[in-house]
Amino acid sequence: MNLNKVLLSAATVVGFTAATVATANADTVTVNAGDTLSHIALRNNTTVEALQQLNNLENINLIFPGQKIEVGGQTQTVEQTPVVVAQPAQADQTQQVAQAQAAVEAQQAAQGQSYTVTQQPTTSTAGNGDETAAREWIAGKESGGSYTVTNGQYIGKYQLSASYLNGDYSAENQERVANNYVSSRYGSWTNAKQHWLQNGWY
Repeated sequence: MNLNKVLLSAATVVGFTAATVATANADTVTVNAGDTLSHIALRNNTTVEALQQLNNLENINLIFPGQKIEVGGQTQTVEQTPVVVAQPAQADQTQQVAQAQAAVEAQQAAQGQSYTVTQQPTTSTAGNGDETAAREWIAGKESGGSYTVTNGQYIGKYQLSASYLNGDYSAENQERVANNYVSSRYGSWTNAKQHWLQNGWY
């Protein structure tokens, strides 16, 4: 097996060998250290008995390194070919992901976009329709649904404390603060409505 070109880009090189078999005409082989007659027979597609007869061996268990053994016919040679595999380097990948995320965040910040997500608590078993209805019901009771109604320290659609609104009386902030207040105190708008029905306030 030949690899003409291996491209390495942010990769770790892992090497291993792949075995290939080449067939060549050969009459004799040289005994290597550790060889046995059965090994030689197996490699050359023959039998111990055939090798014993070809080489007039009296003792098939007695062969020596460097000895020439006639095998006849064809021999198969096992070749070990280095194989190089390019694998992505984990550290480089992690760094590239972090850099990409930083670039996206920087772009969003430049465009004035917010990428901080505030997750609201999951509340009750009531559906979204029930939650919306309960919220509007409370707003109706508190202010008639007006964002500009004030009553002493209580301001807006949900009659929130001025300290809760922190000086921002916009409709968006009133909605956000009211949702956070109800979620943290009652768990849901439907629960807040039940409290209002029992106590006249929420």
